[in-house]
Amino acid sequence: MAGVDHAGVQAEPSAADMRLVIAASSAGTVFEWYDFFIYGTLGSILSKAFFPTGNATLEMLLFWLVFAVGFGFRPLGAVLFGFLGDRLGRKYTFLVTVLLMGVATAGVGLVPSAATIGYAAPVLVISLRILQGLALGGEYGGAAVYVAEHAPAGRRGFYTSFIQASVMGGFVLSLIVVLSCKAMMSAQTWSEWGWRVPFVLSLALLAVSLWMRLKLSESPVFQAMKAQGELAGNPFVESLTYPGNLRRLFVALFGVAAGLTVIWYTAMFSGLSFLKGAMRVDDTTAELIVGAACVIGMPFNLLFGHLSDKVGRKLPIVLGYVATLALLFPAFWLVGGAANPGLAEAARRAPVVVQGPDCSFNAFATDQPTACGKLLADLSASGVTYTVRPAQTLALSAGTSPLPLDTYPWPDKKARAKALQALLGDAGYDFTKAQPAFGQSVLIVLGLVLVMALSGATYGPVAALLAEMFPPRIRYSSMSIPYHIGTGYFGGFLPFISSLIAAQSGDPYAGLWYTWVVVLIALVVSVWGLKGGPPREYGDNA
Repeated sequence: MAGVDHAGVQAEPSAADMRLVIAASSAGTVFEWYDFFIYGTLGSILSKAFFPTGNATLEMLLFWLVFAVGFGFRPLGAVLFGFLGDRLGRKYTFLVTVLLMGVATAGVGLVPSAATIGYAAPVLVISLRILQGLALGGEYGGAAVYVAEHAPAGRRGFYTSFIQASVMGGFVLSLIVVLSCKAMMSAQTWSEWGWRVPFVLSLALLAVSLWMRLKLSESPVFQAMKAQGELAGNPFVESLTYPGNLRRLFVALFGVAAGLTVIWYTAMFSGLSFLKGAMRVDDTTAELIVGAACVIGMPFNLLFGHLSDKVGRKLPIVLGYVATLALLFPAFWLVGGAANPGLAEAARRAPVVVQGPDCSFNAFATDQPTACGKLLADLSASGVTYTVRPAQTLALSAGTSPLPLDTYPWPDKKARAKALQALLGDAGYDFTKAQPAFGQSVLIVLGLVLVMALSGATYGPVAALLAEMFPPRIRYSSMSIPYHIGTGYFGGFLPFISSLIAAQSGDPYAGLWYTWVVVLIALVVSVWGLKGGPPREYGDNA
């Protein structure tokens, strides 16, 4: 592969070199994100296996909170592996990250359930999620920098966009493996232990990824810096003190990473959770639909990465933000209306209203202290949209019809869930798992692909943009830190925050406001902080 000549001058990579660089980096990214996403894909099972509370809403919130813990440690991984990447090299650093990720993921599949070892189960899962977060904090920066430093300037956006598409590829791979495993075993076997197989399979993916990455040579930019003695002494400190870098870090965090990541996670995890939960779509059907939308949506990353080589990095990102603000809610209204039209029609024809005193709902409580709170918890767990009105006595109605609560089994959670669904069933609500017809499935896919296209507009150009924003000697650290703070906190906590907002409000669409507000902030910062025009060379995009 290409390197540097005896004078320390960077050699131009050949076409074969670039194909190997892109293939190995992208494949490793697919496998590593598969490891991370397999946890999110199996949320409905893992929430019960590791976080049993008797409160379905709380179980799912705890699951998404632990999901966020992995993201929360990504910035620390960015600091650690960014330091190593800028000091020791790009190649060997992201070899370590993929090894750490594979081992930690397989470990999740081997942890006994909470029913077997009690509180030790969630503790072990949290510890492994922390290791995954640390690994992922070093992975993206390493792969993106490695490809960017091999790519010619006029193709940098297109070549690095394969890294962005590979992240979505990891999500698709997690769905393929889950669906394949489910198809090869009975439903009972899957729920008892079969769900562990996709985690253990990460060891095989790890072996393939390591084999491919070991074939790579070091980045030519890093080799040139090393040959000329220009490596950073302390990349983390220099990232904070290099002239103009604090402004670049601010723009990269709030104008780039935060905005693009909430769109991406809304398209992926919110879309899947919305279908499985609020819309009550059959789990396998929902996974197939989201997987199909991902496959169709992946090329948008390549399209906008290529476009950014022509028009610059800022324009696609800004236009993507503007379009997201206008189209996010309509896209999900389309998805919801097509996913379960009977439920949507029942909610329009007979909206559920709860009236009473002390109508407060604490989503973190295993049980609610008041009768009205119990009723709101049952409605939230059933995915029913509701409105609360103050009153002297507790009452439940669907449209103009009052629903009797005199025989409601208040002390028994399971009996309450059945009783509530029976009451609402008489009012026209159908709680059987939905199986959308082909035409409805097409509409759902179109709605999700629309959000994924918006994600592609903002996500496709980002690796090239971030690589060009920062000088080579501190690039790994400087682009990884804001990227992983943005994706780790704004994106990683999105499923938890969105689920909490929806549960507290009784509106399954309310969680989208979190995405909308973050995108609005990102739009303002990116318009102010990013430079327009054609792509620039390193250190000159903000």
